[in-house]
Amino acid sequence: MRHIFYLSLLTVAAYSFACNSDFRERAKGDTREFVVVMDSVDWDSKTSNALRETFGKYVFTLPNPEPYYDLTFMQIRSRSQLERIMGYKNIIFAAPIDDSTTVAAQVRAFLDSSTEQRVRNGESFAFPLVDQWYKDQYALILSSSSDSALATKIRNTESALLSNALDKELLRWNWFVYEKKEQTQYSDSLWNDHGFMVRIQHDYIKRIDTTNFISYRRFLPENDRWMWVWWKDNVKAISFLDDDWINRTRDSLNQQFIKGRTDSMFITTEYRRPVESNSFQKDRYLGYETLGTWHMINGAMGGPFVNFTYYDESTSRLFMVEYSQFAPSVRKKLRFVRQFRAMGRTFEADSLYLTPI
Repeated sequence: MRHIFYLSLLTVAAYSFACNSDFRERAKGDTREFVVVMDSVDWDSKTSNALRETFGKYVFTLPNPEPYYDLTFMQIRSRSQLERIMGYKNIIFAAPIDDSTTVAAQVRAFLDSSTEQRVRNGESFAFPLVDQWYKDQYALILSSSSDSALATKIRNTESALLSNALDKELLRWNWFVYEKKEQTQYSDSLWNDHGFMVRIQHDYIKRIDTTNFISYRRFLPENDRWMWVWWKDNVKAISFLDDDWINRTRDSLNQQFIKGRTDSMFITTEYRRPVESNSFQKDRYLGYETLGTWHMINGAMGGPFVNFTYYDESTSRLFMVEYSQFAPSVRKKLRFVRQFRAMGRTFEADSLYLTPI
């Protein structure tokens, strides 16, 4: 039996924009959890399996693999339950456009007639909604002509779907990391003295400060984290810049500066586990993000790392920013890796900086 309690986007949007969005409540739930709204008869469908394989796939650049996102499946039983569902941080509504299920009817209620037709024709299938009902929210409406067609579209666009969700998550971590306070004296010093900066969380302490290498540490007994920055001037060409060069340079810097109790104990990359590197463009900078795990030579220690390598062609300068963690009692580390990924993206360089002679 079909229950009549559907909410249209137009109705909800009118309410949302009638209020000052700055004062709306924040969406609830864990930033790494997606609530997947499907009829219970579809929880073992091709679409649900494609969602598990896409949003729930495992991240292997960690000491212990973790799913990209945790998925919780729900169905719509009442209008009040639908309103509760619409209060979560991350939501996916998924159903074939012409199914007779309650969720499919709700998907149609979200879309106008022309959009419905584009879905039937296979022209569109994914409709992201950012901060639609609450602040800090990411909702995604997925629909196609059939269960098989929708599953195929999800698998074929895995990279884009995950990238969009991750962009929203990193914005959340950026807010979370710097909400309390940040070490503006450190970022100001980097900018004024060296012509670049990265935002630094509130309880990091400067440890090493050499000619072109500075490290900071956030020491907590159960969750030790540190970061370092390195730079090189007068880099006129970057034909050498690839994954191998990045990892060799990282390993060399870690061996020189990030040591254990003795000089024979130092950090290096754990190459027996996956190491992934991706290039991206940030403003005018060419960037590389490298993720993996490290271990201590001559010591029983290890953990995840995230490295950013940036090249600023306008000033011929090359930069590295790296974050690492040692927290053996903290089993799930992906949330901290995501924090590192948000922090490393705050990098900026002064386009007017003149290299000292």
